[in-house]
Amino acid sequence: MKLAARSRSILRSAALVTAVALIPATTAGLAQVDGRAGPEFGKLFAVYQRIQASYVEPVDDEKLIRGAIDGMLASLDPHSAYLDGADLERLETMIDGNYSGLGLSVIMEEGAVKVISPFRGSPAEKAGIKAGDYITHLNGKLIYGGDLNDAVNQMRGPSGTSIDLTIFRTGREEPFDVSVTRGVIELEPVTYKLEAGNLGVITVNEFSRDVGADVFAAYEALRKQSAGRLGGLILDLRSNPGGSLDEAVALSDLFLDRGRIVSQRGRARGETILYDSESMFRGQIAENVPMIVLIDAGSASASEIVAGALQDHRRALIMGQRSFGKGSVQTLLPVSNTSALKLTTARYYTPAGHSVQEGGIKPDIAVPQLSDPDLEKRARIQLRESDLRGHLVNELALEDDALETDRRDDPRFQRTAAELKEQGVEDFQMYYAIQTLRRSTTASVALK
Repeated sequence: MKLAARSRSILRSAALVTAVALIPATTAGLAQVDGRAGPEFGKLFAVYQRIQASYVEPVDDEKLIRGAIDGMLASLDPHSAYLDGADLERLETMIDGNYSGLGLSVIMEEGAVKVISPFRGSPAEKAGIKAGDYITHLNGKLIYGGDLNDAVNQMRGPSGTSIDLTIFRTGREEPFDVSVTRGVIELEPVTYKLEAGNLGVITVNEFSRDVGADVFAAYEALRKQSAGRLGGLILDLRSNPGGSLDEAVALSDLFLDRGRIVSQRGRARGETILYDSESMFRGQIAENVPMIVLIDAGSASASEIVAGALQDHRRALIMGQRSFGKGSVQTLLPVSNTSALKLTTARYYTPAGHSVQEGGIKPDIAVPQLSDPDLEKRARIQLRESDLRGHLVNELALEDDALETDRRDDPRFQRTAAELKEQGVEDFQMYYAIQTLRRSTTASVALK
């Protein structure tokens, strides 16, 4: 097994961004834009002039221009944004995989800061913050109706300092306060452990730099611990919000030695790209080892690329809950030396040609997280791509009923969280996956 194309991957990403940045704005091009959109730009300039002349207080030009840019991007979809200064730095630190803060993935929904998921092992998770919670106050100050970036900046801070969050949680009558001590969020994108029976568990928390190589190293460590007799493998992608497309391709390529991994299709020339196996890593690890991939409603974007590829190639059994449903690709397009557009430029499709936009990845076996005492309440407020205002619509125009068939009651899953706790089961989905591997044959699980 050769660790190939790591440098090619980085160069390919850099070349794509650089190529876009270096395209000159020719006079003919500007004239074409002006001819098509001149009247609309005239409206924008007229509004700008009225504000400058008549608003009750003087308004800074930078504020108005930034507001216009943010408004344009907000009208497109929830994932396009203008980044500069601290915002761009925050994205870069997330890609690098460490920063100082609470360890939360959040969005703005109807003026409120909503938690998509806390990162595993983060201060936020240890403090009991859960997916679906709404943060209404920071240190007693109301943040409802404010700016998401301002709220995130307030939650960031030096390690060891604390901040009080006021949380509204569906199912509770009153909001409650939680004090969280900030820490250095070493996201530790990949962790692993060997369960009884030589069953390996590799958990991928996010797709930051070098995740493919880290998973390969984790597999080699598990193989060594099991003396070369690894009986099964679980790839845990739950609550993984995604990250680098290249790392999703690299991780998928580890377990595939032929065929398509994912395709992205965009409107602009160069945005339609096909990603095939053997392009990032040579050969296939864990060949003939039974494999399960765990996903849930917090598994998004890059996580869905991996799950979709392994599902379509019948390399792994997908288990858990339907994934988030983010089937779009964002490209970082430089605007200046200190700013960039994070712009949705393409949709991506699984090897079988399915778009995960809105619908997500449907597990082969739907397994609810019965060990969660708030399972029913959380199911009612579970956030997916289709719930976000302005999301891209799936071309197949899927109906909500078609996306919720996996919520039907299953007679196998009737135990309560209290009953499971008495039996020592704290993570029912992981428990069920391990039990499935233990009682299954290679032929019935690997499906290869």
